[in-house]
Amino acid sequence: MAKWFRQKEGSARGWDEFSDPVIKGSLLRVTDISRTFGASRALRGVSFELEAGEVHALVGENGAGKSTLMKVLSGAIQPDGGTMSLGGFVYAPRSPRDARRRGVAMIYQERALAPHLSVEANVMLGQERSSVGFVRRRSHRRIVADALERLGHPEIDPEEPVNRLSVGSRQLVEVARALVSNARAMIFDEPTSTLSALDAARLFEVIRRLRSEGIGVVYISHFLDEVRAIADRYTVLRDGRTVAVGSIRGVELREIIRQMVGRELTEIFPKIAHEPGATVLELKALEARHKFPLHADLTLRRGEILGIAGLVGAGRTELLRAIFGLEPVTAGTVVVKGNVHGPSSPRGRIRQGVGFVSEDRQDEGLALTRSIEDNITYPALGRHAKLGWLNLAARRCEVRELLQALHIRCEGPRQPVGRLSGGNQQKVALARLIHQGADVILLDEPTRGIDVGSKAEIYRLIGALAAEGAAVLMVSSYLPELFGVCDRLAVMARGALTAPRPIAEWDQDQVLEAATAP
Repeated sequence: MAKWFRQKEGSARGWDEFSDPVIKGSLLRVTDISRTFGASRALRGVSFELEAGEVHALVGENGAGKSTLMKVLSGAIQPDGGTMSLGGFVYAPRSPRDARRRGVAMIYQERALAPHLSVEANVMLGQERSSVGFVRRRSHRRIVADALERLGHPEIDPEEPVNRLSVGSRQLVEVARALVSNARAMIFDEPTSTLSALDAARLFEVIRRLRSEGIGVVYISHFLDEVRAIADRYTVLRDGRTVAVGSIRGVELREIIRQMVGRELTEIFPKIAHEPGATVLELKALEARHKFPLHADLTLRRGEILGIAGLVGAGRTELLRAIFGLEPVTAGTVVVKGNVHGPSSPRGRIRQGVGFVSEDRQDEGLALTRSIEDNITYPALGRHAKLGWLNLAARRCEVRELLQALHIRCEGPRQPVGRLSGGNQQKVALARLIHQGADVILLDEPTRGIDVGSKAEIYRLIGALAAEGAAVLMVSSYLPELFGVCDRLAVMARGALTAPRPIAEWDQDQVLEAATAP
C-alpha cells in the first residue's frame, strides 16, 4: 500500500507519515477562488470539493475556467483570492513540484514524458532514490513494478523505452509516476482525447482501482457519456463560476448540457439536408509509408460526408496527410476532380481546392502567435492582392464576415489565435478552408478537446459545407459523432481501409470488430 502524508499543523511545507490509507470525507476543498489575467476574469469565486475515494467530473464549455482552476490546483499559477485545503490543512502550492510533493498530481492531456528514456526512468524522474550519491536502480525497478502491478498492468516492462509504447500505455506510465509520488488526489485532463475505445476502457479500470484505494480523482472531459460512465459526482463551470454540483446518478445528459451552455441545446447533431453529387476524390490502390503497409481505395462525392473510424495508430491520420501531400505516396494514385497526374504537394492541393485541418491545432493546425485574420487568409492571400500590394481593408472586411457567419467569439480580426478557446480556434481553422474556397475538405479529429456546445456548432458547419456541395472526408475516434454526422463510413485497421458503407449498415460493435481485425 502506498505511503500517505499529512501536513504538520502550522507548517506550509512539513508532512508526517501516518498509517491510515483512506482519508474520510472531504479531501480537497476549493472555496471562492478567483483569478484574473489583465482585464479578463478567468475565475469568479469558484468553489469545488473532492472526497477521498471519489471520481469527480469537472465539466464546462471551452473558456469556462476549467484549465485555469486546474493550474491553480497543480501549483502552476497562484490565485488572486479564495482558499484551498487538502486533508483539512491549508493548501497553497507554489509550483507543480510543490503540489506533487503535497499529494496532488496532474495527468495532462499532452503527455509529459521523455520518450527516449525507459519506463522506469520516466516514473522515477525527479523522485530518484539514492545512497551516498548513487541511484538505487534495484529499488527503482521494484518501486516501478509495484506501481504497475497496482494499476493492473504488470505486463508493461520497466526497461522498455517509452517511445515504443502505445499511447494508452504511455498514459499509464504517467499514472504510475503519480502513484510513486504518493499522490492522494489525481487530476486527469481530457485523458481519452487521443485514446482508442479499448485504451479508454483500460484507463477506466485503472481509475476505478485508484478510487478503491481511496485516491480522489478529478476527471475533466468533453465526452459526457464518459463522465456518466466513470464519475460519482460532477461540478459545472460556466463563465468562471460554479453553476451546478450534483450526483451523476440519475441526472440526464441533457440537463448537464443545459447547465454548461446556459440554454437548452435541442440538437447535438443538427440535420442539414445534403445530396451526394459527382465524384471529386478517388483513391486507387493508394499506398503510403506507415508502421503498417498503408492501403486504401475509396471514392468521395460532392455533398457527401464520409467518415473514417479506427484505432489510434491504425493509419487514418497518415492517409489524410498522404492525400494532402504531407506524406509521400509510394504507390497508387490520388485523383482530384478527374486530375490523375496533378500536384502532390500541399501548395498544389490547395490550388486544386483541397483543404486540410490537422488533428494537432497547437503545433501544426494554427499559427498561435499570429492574428485571426492572418490564420484565415494565409493560404489565399492573392485574393486580396493587386499588382503585388495587399488590400488590408478588403481582407479585414471578409474576415469580419466569416467571424460573424461562424459565430467565432473574439475581440476582433487582429486578436492572436492562441488567446481563443479551443472551439473558436477550430472554427478559425474551418474558416480558413472557406476563405480558401476548398471544396474537398479533409478533417482529422475536428472536435478533439472541444466542448459540447462548440461541437454542435462545428457539426452544423460541416453539414452546411456539404449542403453547399463540399466533399468532406472526416477522421474521428469518437464513434457517436461519426454516426451522427456521416453519410458513409469506412474503418481502418493496421493500415488497411475497408470499403465504405452507408452509415445505416453499421453499428458500434461492427466498427470495433472491424477496427481490431488482425
